[in-house]
Amino acid sequence: MPTNFLTKEGFQKLQDELDHLRTVKRAEVAARLHEAMEGGELIENAEYEAAKNEQAFVEGRIQELDHLLATAQIIEDTGKPKKNDAIAVGAKVTIKEGNFEAETFTIVGAAEANPREGKISNESPIGKAILGHKLGDTVKVETPGGTYNVKILKVA
Repeated sequence: MPTNFLTKEGFQKLQDELDHLRTVKRAEVAARLHEAMEGGELIENAEYEAAKNEQAFVEGRIQELDHLLATAQIIEDTGKPKKNDAIAVGAKVTIKEGNFEAETFTIVGAAEANPREGKISNESPIGKAILGHKLGDTVKVETPGGTYNVKILKVA
């Protein structure tokens, strides 16, 4: 089973979501189910069906978060890496591909990856490719769309 890497902030965010689902959302869904059951014929009651579907989603998400948090490995902030340190999960990296502009992102676990926020997964093609490499290395990235090279310009 792959390790679920999370930053302290990512762990707390998922823990907050889990707490919300358990305390607030479950109660809301239970109230909706109760109201729908009082509405009469359950077989043709669309509100009851919608509430049952939402209940299934909430319970599934609770199970998913329970497992994710139980198996999570917290990414420790070890301070600024040394010049010769290999890139690891938690590193902030600037890379450049060919003539394109340089891009900066943080490598995180898949659970909190969000490219719009500059967070890419350690399981993504770029994440996998640069892990273990160092500042100044040129790395081959293999994607379903083809292969390309990136140069590691900065590691923080």
